[in-house]
Amino acid sequence: MVTPLNVTSEIGKLKTVLLHRPGREIEHLTPNTLERLLFDDIPFLPAIQKEHDFFAKTMEDRGIETIYLERLTAEALSSEELRQQFVKDILDESHVTIVTIREALSEYLLSLPTDKLVDEVMVGIQKKDLQLGTRQRTLIEMLDDDYPFYLDPMPNLYFTRDPAATIGNGISINRMMMPARRRESLFMAYIMKYHPRFASANIPIWFNRDARFAMEGGDQLVLSKEVVAIGISERTSAQAIEQMALNMFEKQTDIKKIIAVELPKKRAFMHLDTVFTMIDYDKFTIHPEIQGADGSINLFILEPGSEKGTCKITTSTDLFDTLKKALHLQEVALIPCGGGDPVAAAREQWNDGSNTLAIAPGVVVTYDRNYVTNPLLRSHGVEVVEVLSSELVRGRGGPRCMSMPIVREDL
Repeated sequence: MVTPLNVTSEIGKLKTVLLHRPGREIEHLTPNTLERLLFDDIPFLPAIQKEHDFFAKTMEDRGIETIYLERLTAEALSSEELRQQFVKDILDESHVTIVTIREALSEYLLSLPTDKLVDEVMVGIQKKDLQLGTRQRTLIEMLDDDYPFYLDPMPNLYFTRDPAATIGNGISINRMMMPARRRESLFMAYIMKYHPRFASANIPIWFNRDARFAMEGGDQLVLSKEVVAIGISERTSAQAIEQMALNMFEKQTDIKKIIAVELPKKRAFMHLDTVFTMIDYDKFTIHPEIQGADGSINLFILEPGSEKGTCKITTSTDLFDTLKKALHLQEVALIPCGGGDPVAAAREQWNDGSNTLAIAPGVVVTYDRNYVTNPLLRSHGVEVVEVLSSELVRGRGGPRCMSMPIVREDL
């Protein structure tokens, strides 16, 4: 049976990928809201859209199907009942509790065509665009009068990797760590449950967004049909990893091992894929700063326990040895970002030099700005496909961050 989801490696030939083209939500970033919305700078919308279109076309030119988050969400909201439920969920998760504002937002959103409704939810709704009578204004609202939005924009949505991740023939629909991003996985929940492409497939959910602990897709790497690596990071907790491991080991038998990789809790290293990615059968990118002076790194290997509902956990500090054993390899190559030079490595890791998207074994999409790392990858026999990056990089995410593989060929 052909399943709508299939990702059994990081490097299998990419067949279908989910994207979100940056939209007007980018223009709702202001200097005062950058920290709240997790940006360091304000991209120029026409330029970032041009760069994203170049990224999408690069994949399409190689026969990869690109599907879009906004379109799938609109197609999933196929009835008035679903539209109403979606708006209710968005307002609940946006913590819109003032009755008059909530009623006005709901009435406005439900008056729109479905595609426009989805767009407005992503873009955010400014106070000036929603007319409320003076008598309806509350003391709480007036005290917060300088804040321009009734509904916050979602400028991080073009990083489709994080809200959900395909693993095997199932999916992790994630609980995002930061409040600014927590609503994003709601789109994927509706798509999986109601879109005709996915709804009838009985897709396994390995981790769900109502979980207590945070998990994000940038920390989830499918190393093989049997092995998944997950970062213990600023955005993904150890408790979430153990919860997902228990769920996966109970519901399927293909994935037999989860390697949890402890990362420094720093914004520069927010996800595992910002410092470590798989690019070929035996080749990986790595940012040297995540390792100790002796090359050590804390690893926790989770496997099914001897009793149902338990995990066996072993530890290692040797990434080379752990990868070789897990992937049944004689040798592995860890290619250092920026060639390992302290300055170049730090600069290019910040500009997503380690955040590569493999579209086939030994073929990766990278940002063009990483002029130290990209030639180094080529010297290791990797085909490097460069894409434009001056504005996309301002969101602090690279090609892997901007893509959620739906289907890859098995190796």
